[in-house]
Amino acid sequence: MNFTTRPIRLVARLDIKGENLIKGVNLEGLRVLGAPEKYAKKYYTQGVDEIIFMDIVASLYGRSQLVDIVKKTSESVFVPMTVGGGVRSISDVDNLLRAGADKVAVNTAAVHNPNLIRNISKKFGSQCMVLSIEAKHHSDEKWEVYTDSGREKTGIDVFDWVKEGVRLGAGEILITSIDQEGTGKGFDNLLTQKVSRLSSVPVITSGGYGKPEHLESILKSGTDAVAFADALHYGKTSIPELRKQVLSLCYNVRTL
Repeated sequence: MNFTTRPIRLVARLDIKGENLIKGVNLEGLRVLGAPEKYAKKYYTQGVDEIIFMDIVASLYGRSQLVDIVKKTSESVFVPMTVGGGVRSISDVDNLLRAGADKVAVNTAAVHNPNLIRNISKKFGSQCMVLSIEAKHHSDEKWEVYTDSGREKTGIDVFDWVKEGVRLGAGEILITSIDQEGTGKGFDNLLTQKVSRLSSVPVITSGGYGKPEHLESILKSGTDAVAFADALHYGKTSIPELRKQVLSLCYNVRTL
């Protein structure tokens, strides 16, 4: 079997509201599922490569309990953790890293203050700075950046923002399709393909997995990692099943 040289990371995404893991559709209609640290432990046991915690209301309400959640999780989970939602300052980053996070994902605050990307990258290293982009599709193959968990339009072109973010020091791009997120109808493959071609840093794709065919199509887009949420939370698939599928498609993936 001939494998591609590009390794694929399997990522569990856990959206947080307050103390709870929640899930919605198009970043709306949120349903409480339970304690996020318990789900994180489950996916770690299954062999997930990374975990993303995203507080999807922190920017709206100006508060977050992510530090406590990360502390609890880091006691029993030993894979890289990316944490985002409400990260506005160097102090916020420092607190999350001290709690056990490995990387921070910044969206809203980076749009309002792009120099925050540079400052985080300079102080903690570019590998720590993940630029989180919520993208909504418009006509003529155009996508717009949204903030505040898909609530606020910015007028910023996604691809211009990818280039600017990387220039400022982002070490990774997390691209979430608002249109596909939580639908189970498949990823926005064209969006990821365009972002992957533009970006000189790794790309994580989030939003839309529903069945095995969706994984095959998104891997062809050039993404470096794929994030899964409700399909894992509701037991529609598992990390071992996804890993087996990636291998069957002749992509490199971490072996356990």
